Amino acid sequence: MTKQELRKIYLGKRDKLGESEYERYCKMIVQNFFNHGNVASISTLHIYLAIVEKKEADTWPILDRLKRENPHIRIAVPKISGNELEHYYYEGLHQLDQNHFGIFEPTHGTPVSLDRIDAVIVPVLVADKQGNRLGYGRGYYDRFLSQCPPNCRKIGLSLFNLEDQVPVDDWDVKLDLVITPFGAMKPVA
Repeated sequence: MTKQELRKIYLGKRDKLGESEYERYCKMIVQNFFNHGNVASISTLHIYLAIVEKKEADTWPILDRLKRENPHIRIAVPKISGNELEHYYYEGLHQLDQNHFGIFEPTHGTPVSLDRIDAVIVPVLVADKQGNRLGYGRGYYDRFLSQCPPNCRKIGLSLFNLEDQVPVDDWDVKLDLVITPFGAMKPVA
């Protein structure tokens, strides 16, 4: 199966999730993140800002809880710039506006150097047991993750259980941890 075929299947599955099931899955992902994400070891966390209307794994509760319970953790959020992502420290909702994809991103703020980021929460449609992920196909995160320091943890959030295998290209960057509503999994070699 190709990436495009698998992407179409999982976008369809995501669209078919009922509202209460989606909300329940997102709450389970948040709990699993705090149970398995080793939050205490993070000083700067890069987090995508979910488009809840498109039923992406919701990161807003993670952001809110981190700000409330772990104020020592600096939060970085992405901004699309051409074919790359720029990164800014999160200051609050006043700093954000929606882009042409419907993604909230910073309009201003303090840029974040990649060497400051020690963990990244990555959007995932579906991942496999080896830590390969299927995203939206534009390559923003693979380009970004390939530039992160080697010790930067890559944490994927997915609403769905793991596949045995997803298609992989040479430029794809593996995840260190995949969190679903049903648990957390470190990839097998």
